[in-house]
Amino acid sequence: MMEETGNPQWDALRNKVATLAREQFAPRAAAYDESAVFPRENFRDLQEAGLLAPLIARERGGLGLAHEPGGVFAQWMITREIGRADMGTARCWEGHLNVQFLLEKCASPEQKDRWYPGIIEKGEIWGSWSGEPQTRKPGENQAFGTHLTEVPGGYRLSGTKIFASGATGCDWAILFVSKDGPGAARHLESGPESLLMLACNLNDPTISYDDSWWDPIGMRASVSYLVRFDDTFIPAENLIGYPGQFLLEDWQTRLTPQYACTFAGGADAALEHTKEYIRLRKAAHDPYIQHRLARMQMNQDTCTLWLARTAQLWEEGKIAEAKLSGNMTRWQLEHLSMDTLQHAIHICGARALIKPSPLERIYRDISFYVRHDNADTLLASIGKSVLGIGHDMSFFTRQMPAGNQNSPSEHEA
Repeated sequence: MMEETGNPQWDALRNKVATLAREQFAPRAAAYDESAVFPRENFRDLQEAGLLAPLIARERGGLGLAHEPGGVFAQWMITREIGRADMGTARCWEGHLNVQFLLEKCASPEQKDRWYPGIIEKGEIWGSWSGEPQTRKPGENQAFGTHLTEVPGGYRLSGTKIFASGATGCDWAILFVSKDGPGAARHLESGPESLLMLACNLNDPTISYDDSWWDPIGMRASVSYLVRFDDTFIPAENLIGYPGQFLLEDWQTRLTPQYACTFAGGADAALEHTKEYIRLRKAAHDPYIQHRLARMQMNQDTCTLWLARTAQLWEEGKIAEAKLSGNMTRWQLEHLSMDTLQHAIHICGARALIKPSPLERIYRDISFYVRHDNADTLLASIGKSVLGIGHDMSFFTRQMPAGNQNSPSEHEA
């Protein structure tokens, strides 16, 4: 049964996405995973269905989810429906939506006039790229990071980013880069004011991709490649918002729950697979299976309750509570989804982890994707919030003075 948002229009929209995901995306998921290529056909389907601009305001040609009652919860549940079909596609979708949200909140009217027609009329896909971790994987010799130089009329960017989801499928990307050197948003070592959001046209010939870096256990269709920038020029008019806005206003806390929706969707698919397994095996009367299935169902229903609670806080303008609830939601959905996955494996057995079982792919995708944030550090940041200790609510690593937890409350939330 599909949870209702309270808005029939949003429920119909979610049903439309769910049908598309079930009938088109899910059958392609194994092939995208095997070949580790961008899910281009899925995004073409989204474009043809008029779904590529869900967060853009109606007066500019979008669906208005970022502005209307019930839209926050509907947005997250739509992402969850895509994750249920294919987590790799959902990851690229997340980035595309995160960009729309940031453009709606931070871009100038002139920038919206320039970029929105590309999304709405041409089906252009956007990414949101920050990754410049300074810790290297085993056997890796090169350091990652970008260097930005201000020049007449704009900026020159050189260096590398990794975990650039949707790399070869995106037409544009918001690049999070620091004026003070490598690190970007997540690994920034200087003050938040050094962080810029720059819109970059990815058709620039000075940009190249290295797919050899991307050979993960899961989330392969997210094509989160290494990207090289060779003195790439970005016009000054492509600077979004003011320097440091993303961190100073804690906008990541608004994006975090959607990230968790992807692996909640994967866990939903694990639950569906398990129910079908039980039906085919005629095992419904096994009390141990009943116990585990009950836990799985309650886990996934709890995921929905956390998302609904956080969405309501945002829409009611309770910003501080919404930010804390969003981080709690991220932590809860990871653990609930992983618990659901483990119960599925116990019920379905080792054969379910052998290809072409969809549970095998779901297992790899969820196991890999939940590592994107350190859950221990995230949980510590939640504890700091409860204790009133100043900290970074976006990426959980930088220390901030008490009372310096900025809020976008003075802006439209």
